[in-house]
Amino acid sequence: MLAYAELTAFLRMAEDASLLAPTLTDRAALGDVAATEYGHFRLVRDRLDSLGADPEAAMAPFTEALDAWHEQTRPGDWYEALVKAYVGTGIAGDFYREAARHVDESTRELVDRALADDGRSQFAVERVRQALAEDPRLNGRLALWARRLVGEALSQAYRVAAARPELAGLLGDSAESADLAGIGRMFAQITEEHGKRMAAIGLTPGG
Repeated sequence: MLAYAELTAFLRMAEDASLLAPTLTDRAALGDVAATEYGHFRLVRDRLDSLGADPEAAMAPFTEALDAWHEQTRPGDWYEALVKAYVGTGIAGDFYREAARHVDESTRELVDRALADDGRSQFAVERVRQALAEDPRLNGRLALWARRLVGEALSQAYRVAAARPELAGLLGDSAESADLAGIGRMFAQITEEHGKRMAAIGLTPGG
């Protein structure tokens, strides 16, 4: 799942940079983030290869849910693209790090490397904060957009977990079985962390 998440994040960010960035500098900045996502995809793909797994087959069960999230959260302008890049990366990090709690140490280390941000998405925070300072009316629209991003993400995550008990086990409090209560607690934690990211980027409920 992580492999396809990184691959599709690269493709969508590159598309957003090409279509929505207002300047070449902005296009390059989001392109840098996209390139980082592709590097993360290669890490996971190479790990699958080293384990004798077929990356295509490993990614296939998760393409529908991840593609659905991206289709339902297509940004309508540059600022929505920036919020998606920042918030989406954060949500993914919370989700996959939680799943990695129950795997072996080498896999946890790989997940941490694949989710490393290296500060590249900080430019999104700076651009959005600047835009909000110049036009506070953006706050309400972008806050609603950010809530939509996390809501759609949790909906698709629950759908995948319900369909794949082995993943549900990783997301709950026990790796032995699907734990719906544990998954609910994990989703609550993701929502809490999302609130912190909203504050960091300068968005407040009710704008």
